[in-house]
Amino acid sequence: MPRPLTPDRRAALLRDVEEIYKVLSARPLERDCTGIAECCHFKLTGRTPFLTRGEALVAASAVRSRGRKKLPPSPSGACPLLENNRCTIYERRPFGCRTHFCKAAGGPYARGEVRDLIQQLEDIDRELGGSGGVNLPAAIDWALGQR
Repeated sequence: MPRPLTPDRRAALLRDVEEIYKVLSARPLERDCTGIAECCHFKLTGRTPFLTRGEALVAASAVRSRGRKKLPPSPSGACPLLENNRCTIYERRPFGCRTHFCKAAGGPYARGEVRDLIQQLEDIDRELGGSGGVNLPAAIDWALGQR
């Protein structure tokens, strides 16, 4: 049984998630996100990012900072974080959105290039009581219900 987290430890884990995003952006991997959001249309691509608990909590914090308490519906099957074809939490978008989905940005990273960061996210997930990635809408819905 996992031990309960103190608020300070939980906050530190979420800072660690954001640090992982910074480390990724500093790596010399060829990327060029043009913001066309093709990869964000899950129904069209057939691919939905899976988030660890830490990523979901960071994303939910960004959603809340925009004054939202829940994700908007997405009848088109696009990411519920898209608004006017732009990611509303771009700076705090999940790891999968940064590394795995967009052909226009250079395609997926090779797993070996980011394995260490994935492992760190999985370690944080376990400490937060998670058991692996959950699809983006469900993960953020869960996180929005947390405090």
